Amino acid sequence: MPFAVKGSNDVRVYGKGRRGVALSALAMSAVLGLTACSGDSKADDSGDRKDQAAEKAADREKDVPDARISIAPKDGAENVGINSDTKVTVKSGKLTEVTLTAVGGSAETAGTIADDGRSWTPDVALERGTEYRITAKAKDADGQVSTSNTHFTTVSAENSVIGYFTPEDGSTVGVGMPVSLNFDKPVEDKAAVESKIDVETSSGQDVVGHWFNDTRLDFRPEDYWQAGSTVTMDMNLDGVEASPGVYGVQDREMSFTVGRSQVSTVDVKAKTMIVERNGKMIKTVPISAGAPDTPTYNGTMVISEKHKETRMDGSTVDFVDENGESEYDIPDVPHAMRLSTSGTFIHGNYWGGQGVFGSANTSHGCVGLFDKQGADDPGTDGAWFYDQSLLGDVVIVKNSPDETIAPDNGLNGWNMDWAAWQAGSAL
Repeated sequence: MPFAVKGSNDVRVYGKGRRGVALSALAMSAVLGLTACSGDSKADDSGDRKDQAAEKAADREKDVPDARISIAPKDGAENVGINSDTKVTVKSGKLTEVTLTAVGGSAETAGTIADDGRSWTPDVALERGTEYRITAKAKDADGQVSTSNTHFTTVSAENSVIGYFTPEDGSTVGVGMPVSLNFDKPVEDKAAVESKIDVETSSGQDVVGHWFNDTRLDFRPEDYWQAGSTVTMDMNLDGVEASPGVYGVQDREMSFTVGRSQVSTVDVKAKTMIVERNGKMIKTVPISAGAPDTPTYNGTMVISEKHKETRMDGSTVDFVDENGESEYDIPDVPHAMRLSTSGTFIHGNYWGGQGVFGSANTSHGCVGLFDKQGADDPGTDGAWFYDQSLLGDVVIVKNSPDETIAPDNGLNGWNMDWAAWQAGSAL
């Protein structure tokens, strides 16, 4: 039978009867009950901690502005283009302040925030080979401010190429003026560059580019520009790899107006020049062209420069005597207009005597017109022709014993037929 043992504080039951089993089960149940109560308490504590963490995260989220600023180029970027690569944008907010400053400089680069406050761009091209820093601020709908910073370095002069163009933006020129670009470094990928330069005219004439060499690209139509038309050139060279490791940096548009048509024909043999305006003769001018030993080029030439007075020194174009002295040096040649890179001008002449013009060819290759020293007598032929001429006007020379001028000697691509011109396009 079961038996009990009495102690000071408890009663223990030993035996295998039902009562012993029942008591053991009861004791175990109490133990388990205590264990279960302990577990519920820990679960409640964990839940409280999670709630508290969520509340803290929500509070932190409330402190983060909604405005998200993005800056291009990325922080630390190099070889950045100087035109279109820089921009600041914002989502869920509006820009309030953007500063762009060259590192080491104090002046800010001018820029404009768009009317909707969503973007900012510089107003001017950046400098090549320069480190810049941008700081941008924006506000969200609740008035909270976001700030973002970045720095970058623009492409260096050594790793970029620029095309200098003629004529000037906004100018009015004659019908013979080509669009001429001279690049400051050789261009190897001519197709890549030419494809990013678009020249169009309001007359609808087909305009084609021609590479004279690795640095010069001219554009013209088959015939002269139509009088009164507008010519537009759109350059999208920013980021174009012109040669290995050398990139274009220009992104701009320019245009010019073609004025009235003026074509003047110099007959060296007859020693006259006939000036035609819009197809009608307006004047015949006596001239003195190149002497037999120094004849004037034949061919179609374009006025590329105008100088009311200029110095002409023969030594600059290899006209020197046996002692190496210049054959002429005239400090005040009046009403001079350049026709070639090599030194051909049409200009006033005050030193030859009025009787020379129309009767003798005496120059070193230029076309001379009667004029007065000081370029201040409007009644002379030199002054009249200067006043009537535009850059881009055409001067045709014929019946000279010399050869035809080279198409790349000045702006004189009109001396190349259309098929040959088209063959010089990289496209």
